[in-house]
Amino acid sequence: MGFEDTALLSRILTLMTLSFHILYATVGVGVPLMIMIAQWVGIKKNDDHYILLARRWARGFVITVAVGVVTGTAIGLQLSLLWPNFMQLAGNVIALPLFMEVFAFFFEAIFLGIYLYTWDRFEDQRKHLLLLIPVALGAAASSLFITVVNAFMNSPQGFEVLNGELVNVSPLLAMLSPAMPTKVAHVMATAFMTSAFLLASIAAFRMIRGSNHIYHKKALFLTMKLGLVFSIATALIGDFSGKYLAEYQPEKLAAAEWHFETEEGAGLVMFGILDGEEVKYAIKVPYALSILAHSLPNAEVTGLNEFPKDEIPPLWIHYLFDTMVTIGMWLAFFSFVYVAAAWRGWSFIKAKWFRWLIVAGGPLALIAIEAGWWFTEVGRQPWILRGYMKTSEAATTSGQVDLMIILFAGLYFILGAGTIVVLSRMYKRNPVEKELADREAQKGGEQE
Repeated sequence: MGFEDTALLSRILTLMTLSFHILYATVGVGVPLMIMIAQWVGIKKNDDHYILLARRWARGFVITVAVGVVTGTAIGLQLSLLWPNFMQLAGNVIALPLFMEVFAFFFEAIFLGIYLYTWDRFEDQRKHLLLLIPVALGAAASSLFITVVNAFMNSPQGFEVLNGELVNVSPLLAMLSPAMPTKVAHVMATAFMTSAFLLASIAAFRMIRGSNHIYHKKALFLTMKLGLVFSIATALIGDFSGKYLAEYQPEKLAAAEWHFETEEGAGLVMFGILDGEEVKYAIKVPYALSILAHSLPNAEVTGLNEFPKDEIPPLWIHYLFDTMVTIGMWLAFFSFVYVAAAWRGWSFIKAKWFRWLIVAGGPLALIAIEAGWWFTEVGRQPWILRGYMKTSEAATTSGQVDLMIILFAGLYFILGAGTIVVLSRMYKRNPVEKELADREAQKGGEQE
């Protein structure tokens, strides 16, 4: 097996691991806030349905956290096994945020355990709610520190290069790279948005299956409102991300938009196919790329022809960008229609076809997350550490990567199937109607 083959196989395994882990990581960041909001609304309105909503979401969340630990550990393992040259070069720089990410996770896990085992121990639910604050902060901090590492790989700084080594490292300066603010904000907002739409799709599915309980209606309305808020936030942060790319990674923006010639008043290209450097069958929005890049309709946007051919990202990232943006726009529009219709009392949102559209929102949001991360990682190519080390130079020379792909694929299949089976059985054996009845009976017994 040649060196190029091992580099390709290493990329495939890393992509597979990240693609699987990002699903659990997104839920891990977003759901704690959803739980906290549901419990806060329940306390404010003195409504047991929202309290129970928080309780049931928390139970399912524990399962995803457990699987996320395994996949997160796999990523750390594969960094050393698959990319030893990168770790030798930059390991001393990224060690601090990686350690802080582990610390943040344990901080979250400790308070999550306390939160779960203290249900009904507090007469004042507000005290129990306080335990969710460190859970949500720990989840957000964990996401922040791991995203900091990715941001550093896209815009490295905080060191000097001497004889091919990174020396005089300033870990704090490296963590505060130019990519960090937009990347962290985008990851957070999309995690909250995706979690909201995922929980909304579950509520809508239960209603389609015949459960007309007010609990599901409240869950649906709450999560769709949150989905609308965070989809708008995601769009605004996406605009800042475009400006970051124009300034620091112009080749990535140009590749995503099939923008070959440097020009003023550049248009935004959506969809289409590429024939050489000719774009066919695309929707072109005049001046939109210049506005996205520099906030001015006649601003100059750098074209791909300005860069060496061996430093241009794969042009198929255009489709990843389109997928991410199109789904994001659809979810923002769709959630706005739902919330407006609910406030106006329009009945079409109760139709089965409309609820099926809500159900589709959860999977679509996950697809957008996948497309966004593929766009981030593939769009950095050919660099693993932009400007300093190419991916082909960083990979292992081991001939066992193909076997590792098979073994890890088997592990991820078992974990994915196990997650579905455990969550399905957990909620089927303990439906919300039964749990509400049990809680009423328990309250009645206490009053006697």
